[in-house]
Amino acid sequence: MKAAEAWNGPVGRHWADHPDRYDAMLAPFDAALFDAAAIGVDDRVLDIGCGSGGTSRAAARLARRGRVTGVDISEALVARARALTDPARDGDVTFELGDAQLHLFERGGYDVVISRGGVMFFADHVAAFTHIGGALRAGGRLAFVCPRPSPPDGEESRALTLLASMVGGDHAVDTSVARSMVSLSDPERTGSVLEAAGFEDVTALPVTAATRWGADAADAVDFFVSRTQGPPVTDGTHAAMADVFRPYETPEGVLLRAGVWVVSARRPC
Repeated sequence: MKAAEAWNGPVGRHWADHPDRYDAMLAPFDAALFDAAAIGVDDRVLDIGCGSGGTSRAAARLARRGRVTGVDISEALVARARALTDPARDGDVTFELGDAQLHLFERGGYDVVISRGGVMFFADHVAAFTHIGGALRAGGRLAFVCPRPSPPDGEESRALTLLASMVGGDHAVDTSVARSMVSLSDPERTGSVLEAAGFEDVTALPVTAATRWGADAADAVDFFVSRTQGPPVTDGTHAAMADVFRPYETPEGVLLRAGVWVVSARRPC
């Protein structure tokens, strides 16, 4: 299954049905993303792969005299983003359904492009970033988050690998999505891609944070299983999976440390 089909299929529907879950998981990286983006009060912001719109609404609070456009390939997620956004509360935020690799952007119409994990899924990264770069004004900024390879003994890698082995192949996450998730995990390759796309001043900052998987171990298992495809797990398997999450229970929920790259670049003046 191609990534576009997944995001307009079970993967996209799951994200649209659980926006609070995914925002809680990814929000620990928002501060670093917005630091890199340096959004000003008058900026015009483009959010690539905006999902249910959490980052778009956060950007609008920073660009309170500007405007924000969120773009996503998933019809379910764009619908959810629109439903969750209140213009009176969130400001000038709009959402468009489209593939950012081909979408008709206003040329030079934005000061900043951001993305919290939406840029890994492009079929041709150089062509996609070249196209997105055309939407930026001269000197405009690009900032995005993408996964960093997790060491085998890292909390997230260790726990998720063990959990995946317990549920078996019928519960496998869509492979096209899994492959795309690591497509920009090598910062040297990412730098080469962005330079080939016409960007300069490329930097990749490693950021580690605790991602929230659930209120407690049992809740985290329910969420983990709901993200996969397959029949319900047995009570015994559910209990064993909860034991995997249990060491990571805290008063704030089940927290697994994970790493990302916060990549920033600039369109030449």
